[in-house]
Amino acid sequence: MSYAETGYQKTEISNRLIIFASYFIFQSLEKTKQTRKLWYALYTRPRYEKKAQVFLQEKGIEVFLPLYKTLRQWSDRKKFVELPLFSSYIFVHTDAQEFHSVLSTVGIVKFVSFEGKAVPIPQRQMENLFLLINGSIEIEKTHKVFKPGQKVKVCVGPMQGLTGELVKAGSKDRVLIRFEHINQNLLVNIPANFLVSNY
Repeated sequence: MSYAETGYQKTEISNRLIIFASYFIFQSLEKTKQTRKLWYALYTRPRYEKKAQVFLQEKGIEVFLPLYKTLRQWSDRKKFVELPLFSSYIFVHTDAQEFHSVLSTVGIVKFVSFEGKAVPIPQRQMENLFLLINGSIEIEKTHKVFKPGQKVKVCVGPMQGLTGELVKAGSKDRVLIRFEHINQNLLVNIPANFLVSNY
C-alpha cells in the first residue's frame, strides 16, 4: 500500500469520526431540548382555569395560575373574589415528554402555539408575572394598543427587577408590561424615582 493510499484511508476514517461525533452531538442537543423544562401557556375551557390547575397538580405537573382580587357586588353584600388575571389561560413548567399528559388533562384545550408547535414563554416575561402577582400593587388589564415606549426597569421597592415600557395612559405615565405570546397587556403605577432606563 502506497503512502498516498494510507493517507487517504486515514482521512476517510477521520471524516467518518467527525460525522459520527457531529451526529452524536446533534442527537444529544435535541434530547436536551426535549427534556429541558420551560414555561408554556395553555388555553383552557371558559371558567375552567382553577379546576385545570388542580387536575394538573394532581399529575405532578408544575402549574401557575395568576390571580387578582376584585370587589364583587351582589344584591345583599360585597365581597372580594380572586379571578384569573388572564381569562382561559394557565401556565405550565414542562417539557415535550409531558405534553401528552398535559393535553389529556380535563379542561385543557391546547398549547399556545405557532405553526403547530408549542411556543415557550420567555423567562423574562414569566419573571415579570411572578413579581406582579407576588407584589402588593394595583394591576390594570388593557386591550389598548400602545406604541413602543422607553424601556425601563424597577430598581427599588417590592417590584425591583420588573421590566416594561414607560407609556402615556390618559394623563399619567404608566409602566406597560407586554405578554406578546398571549396578546395581553398590563398597566401598573410605579413612582418615577423607582425607575431606571438604559439598564
